[in-house]
Amino acid sequence: MAFTAQDVKALREKTGVGMMECKKALVESDGDMEKAIDFLRERGLAAAAKKATRIAAEGVVLPYYDSAAKKGVVVEVNSETDFVAKNEKFMNFVEGVAKTILATDPADVEALCAEKFDGTDETVTDVLNQLVLSIGENMKIRRFERMDGIVSTYIHGGGAVGVMIGFDVADEAVADSEAFVAMGKNVAMQIAAMNPSYLDQASVPADVVEHEKGILAAQMKEDPKMASKPEAVLVKIAEGKMSKYYKENCLVEQEFVRGDLFQGSVKGYIDSVAKELGTTIKANGFIRMMKGDGLEKREENFAEEIAKQING
Repeated sequence: MAFTAQDVKALREKTGVGMMECKKALVESDGDMEKAIDFLRERGLAAAAKKATRIAAEGVVLPYYDSAAKKGVVVEVNSETDFVAKNEKFMNFVEGVAKTILATDPADVEALCAEKFDGTDETVTDVLNQLVLSIGENMKIRRFERMDGIVSTYIHGGGAVGVMIGFDVADEAVADSEAFVAMGKNVAMQIAAMNPSYLDQASVPADVVEHEKGILAAQMKEDPKMASKPEAVLVKIAEGKMSKYYKENCLVEQEFVRGDLFQGSVKGYIDSVAKELGTTIKANGFIRMMKGDGLEKREENFAEEIAKQING
């Protein structure tokens, strides 16, 4: 019995299971809708779909770097509770997802889920559904970002924040040195702690610069001491005040937080390490990902939850 794309869509709506799994079920059942549902139920995927309606805003962010291939990725995988983030099976899955991304170069999460999971003949969706059934919580691969070249990584709070920063290095041999590795980690920690919006001044969009200048100009007009000054003077002062904005929002302009190691800007710190190593080093971009950022989080009073269970 043949089936159409509409049949696949209908099966997905009935079961909540992914498109690829629904298509496979219809193939296995010769297009019979009821048999396809049974097929999914038998494999436990329908049960996994029920769990998929539950909020998953915990989990981990993992930066993963393959130094041999010079390829890196930061991936976020969510679960319902933070306890799961300490589960070895879960963490192995997250690392496997990262390796799959680097090996297959998927366009997005949907494409990733259809790829063969690292070291297996099963799709990422198959492995994820098996993990959901094994652990008993909803889990979702939320997002990922890639970065190639020489990079450094940092994980904060057991996966609460993941950072990856890239460097252009004139002498790439120094990338394995103790001084470079320490520098990279320190700059990545700076990104985790200070959450810069941009890499440098050149990275700040022109409309953002104009917007900030407009706000500064308006603030100065409200100041009685500034009110009488000509517009051209106010613009000049506003441009001067923009340096503070850059120092707060641009990574290389920020004050380096490890004052015990270096007094000055992040760029100054990177340059000092480059000089020590006899080369030039320049930060070329970064990724900062925070677990559950922007997701609805389940608010629970665990004492009340336990009381409910005890009282039936």
